[in-house]
Amino acid sequence: MDYKDLANLIFPNAKDIKYYEEKYPERNLPEGAIVTRFAPSPTGFVHIGGLYQALVAKTVAEKTDGVFFLRVEDTDQKREVENGVIGIVNSLKDFDMAPDEGMITDTEEIGNYGPYKQSLRKDIYQAYAKYLIEQGKAYPCFCTPEEDEERKAKQEAAKLRTGYYGVWAKCRKLTVEEMAEKIKNGESYIIRFKSPGREDRKIKHKDVIKGNVDFPENDQDIIIIKSDGLPTYHFAHAVDDHLMRTTYVIRSDEWLSSVPLHLQLFHELGFKAPKYAHISPIMKNDNGGKRKLSKRKDPEAAVSYYKEQGIPTDAVKEYLLNIANSTFENWRRANPDKKMEEFDFQLNKMSVSGALFDMIKLLDIGKTVISKMTAEEVYEKALDWANEFDSELVEMLKNKEYALKVFGIERGNKKPRKDIAKWSDVKENIEYMYDDKFYSKTQEYPYQVISDKESIEKILKLYIEKYYYVNDDKQTWFDKIKELSVEMGYAGEVKEFKANPGKYKAHVGDVSTVLRVALTSRTNTPDMYEIMKVLGKETIEKRFEKAIENLK
Repeated sequence: MDYKDLANLIFPNAKDIKYYEEKYPERNLPEGAIVTRFAPSPTGFVHIGGLYQALVAKTVAEKTDGVFFLRVEDTDQKREVENGVIGIVNSLKDFDMAPDEGMITDTEEIGNYGPYKQSLRKDIYQAYAKYLIEQGKAYPCFCTPEEDEERKAKQEAAKLRTGYYGVWAKCRKLTVEEMAEKIKNGESYIIRFKSPGREDRKIKHKDVIKGNVDFPENDQDIIIIKSDGLPTYHFAHAVDDHLMRTTYVIRSDEWLSSVPLHLQLFHELGFKAPKYAHISPIMKNDNGGKRKLSKRKDPEAAVSYYKEQGIPTDAVKEYLLNIANSTFENWRRANPDKKMEEFDFQLNKMSVSGALFDMIKLLDIGKTVISKMTAEEVYEKALDWANEFDSELVEMLKNKEYALKVFGIERGNKKPRKDIAKWSDVKENIEYMYDDKFYSKTQEYPYQVISDKESIEKILKLYIEKYYYVNDDKQTWFDKIKELSVEMGYAGEVKEFKANPGKYKAHVGDVSTVLRVALTSRTNTPDMYEIMKVLGKETIEKRFEKAIENLK
């Protein structure tokens, strides 16, 4: 009996690998086109680090007219969570990162290199496992879990590397006849890869991000097919990346130590290995130290957090590009109006050590992104978010015509308003523009410099009776506030006040603050002239009366 007979005994129905090599030919793509993938497991929520990898992979593929595909690695079915696949698909959709190929719903896919769900590729893996057995490069292993535990305990006691290698690879020594006999007797088994490696030899590898790295060769006889007939991650990824014609594997640097094994698998299977690019994790400051963003400790680790908070998808992507390439920030400063897709992203310029996550910076980018939107875009996106997360805001936005006027304040000019960083900020930022919200709260009026009640009352009354005119342009409107200031004995110009501080109690800016606070109960708002235009005279009068009443 030989290895071919053994392979036929184990996988009698497996196809010849030629069938799959012909079914999944080299891709017909322009020269230099890169094929990348996002290949998560449906074992929990999508981590921001996963989205980061996917963005990098998609960007690299798009830059070269290549292909970005989504493969779901669901061979560890014990750990799979309900709706895990659709969670992955929707997370990419939410960030406008839908793949060119791969899973598009829980069960549907697009592309000619599928199935894109590993649990549906069992026949393919078995064909390649059969091929390895035929070559004498893989074998059945009959060791029980108890024997594995015993071996591990002995290795630990002797302070040796744990694993199935060398003298510890018990089933490797069996003859083909002994293996066949055990199978015929119904003994359960798994399939192991027969490693040709030696730990005392080194391999040199050039990672696209990390540069040159040296490793000991792999000498472990790893499991490639489990007792349920499904493959392990290591074997499945090698077969899939070959048949899906992946040219760049972009993944987390926790996989860096697996490179010797993966290169060995590609070599022994007769495949050309892809280039590997290992991305450093996103880190977080923690009491002066650094640690990885944690699924357990940090809400911002989950991609769903950004949707719930309403942080614009473009802001998240810009921020991740900023982490990925340190040159992005200067490019954005020089090209404020260009699309981020125009940035010349370079994989080899990615940081070798992990970037620190900075929520303040992300929200700052959010403000800039929203400031460039039209009132209509802000309205639509805020309403989309509110429909899912805030029924009160939906109610406020029912009058679209009025909402567009509110969102149009200080928008579309050279220095647009930057008060909204995320859609969950909208309600708090605009509620003073709605009478029912304004009057439903106990108003506090932080008038600041001009704080005596008589002066405040006089300013508010004078403004309505003498200085407010609905059709004034902005310059005339402000000139009248200056006139009012002078009439009250305050400085009509701030510089005049600074030049003669003993002469005046206040200046035109302080008078403006009184008007702003009486109108909105806030000291900081967008342009007051535009706010008054939207609110109209009747509302202004009513609010000033309320403010005067409040003084008493």
